Amino acid sequence: MAGPILEIKDVKKSFHRGSQSEILVLDDISLSLNEGEVVCLLGKSGSGKSTLLRIIAGLIQPSNGFRYYKQQPAFGGVKNLSMVFQHFALLPWMSVLENVELGLESSGMSTTDRRDKALKAIDMVGLDGFESAYPKELSGGIAQRVGLARALVVDPEIMLLDEPFSALDILTAENLRGDLINLWTSKKTNLKSMLIVTHNIEEAVYMADRILIFGSDPGKVKSEMRIDLAHPRDDKDEEMAELVDQVYQTIAEVNFQAKRAGMRFRTIRLGHMLPSVPVSNITGLLEFLVSGDGSEHAELSEVAEEMHLGLDEILPVAEAVEILRFATVSGGRFQLTPTGDGFAKASILDQKKLFARQLLDHVPVAVYVRGTLENVENHTMHESELLGVLQEKMSEVASRRVLRTIVDWGRYAELFAYNVNSGVLSLEDP
Repeated sequence: MAGPILEIKDVKKSFHRGSQSEILVLDDISLSLNEGEVVCLLGKSGSGKSTLLRIIAGLIQPSNGFRYYKQQPAFGGVKNLSMVFQHFALLPWMSVLENVELGLESSGMSTTDRRDKALKAIDMVGLDGFESAYPKELSGGIAQRVGLARALVVDPEIMLLDEPFSALDILTAENLRGDLINLWTSKKTNLKSMLIVTHNIEEAVYMADRILIFGSDPGKVKSEMRIDLAHPRDDKDEEMAELVDQVYQTIAEVNFQAKRAGMRFRTIRLGHMLPSVPVSNITGLLEFLVSGDGSEHAELSEVAEEMHLGLDEILPVAEAVEILRFATVSGGRFQLTPTGDGFAKASILDQKKLFARQLLDHVPVAVYVRGTLENVENHTMHESELLGVLQEKMSEVASRRVLRTIVDWGRYAELFAYNVNSGVLSLEDP
């Protein structure tokens, strides 16, 4: 085939907040899917990957940009494309067979032909014997196999998968990944290309021929890596481990290049989307870095492995320690600051004092809350006031996440109290 089987160009997506300004979620994204390749879109949760996948599928429309199928403009759904969702999306009142047949309802096919194709798809994903079972009887792994069968029953050329293994336990996810790759390499289907959204680095390296690394705020493809390894791949192989380290390095560069040239630290404003990181994760990371293991293994990938943190955990905590000036991330490696080193070695009470100082010096939303509480007569404010300020810069959902984070950090630092029942922030616990 001369060109890509599917392509998007200059795609943007923004959402309105009533009469307020728009929130830009995706910005200037162009990517292509070629025949014979598995592409993984890798990035942290909340970066807009799933929104992009739905635009590619034709489920939602972009604010700007174009989509092409076999070099022709595509509008709405693409006939030879199917999608697998993260949370199975099975209809509970239908059996496995009926759920798979559902993918053919609009095809105009006879009942007999639909049944035959559904049975073949069920056989293809190893579900023989489960045809009459209902979703409530199925484990997560079996339910996701039903989702795969329903996507395959339409004999698609392109399959989009939205974090298809993230809701599964480790062993089940590993088995299903292997089975999907075996199905892909066996050529038993009409599949020409797969695009998989994930935040699992090992999964991306195991499955992909090409990895697109996604940045956030707004979402954008920031980097591309080719994985020139034949399938099947051994995740214990040394070359695989080296590639995982390279991906971590690239992700670190993508996520921490927002600092201005020549600046060591990340400076934020009042409307910054604070990472949702509990204080325990921050203190745990700093205490690890100051230990013997941490001083020897400060690479992002090594820290994640040693502390048993996934990508969605290590990146937010890395951003948090940078914001608080406890550590920097440069070249994919953590480096403690003197403040961070002192914090890790301090007593619990001194840690609280240091944390409070860093909050008031470097986190504007903490300064806003503390300043407001000090300046009003009864030294209280309702959370709705803070949410109103935050929603001028971000969505309601994002604002509530920031509220939860600053409440957690502020309580720990003893800067203010919060009553979850009344939604009131105060200088002292009521």
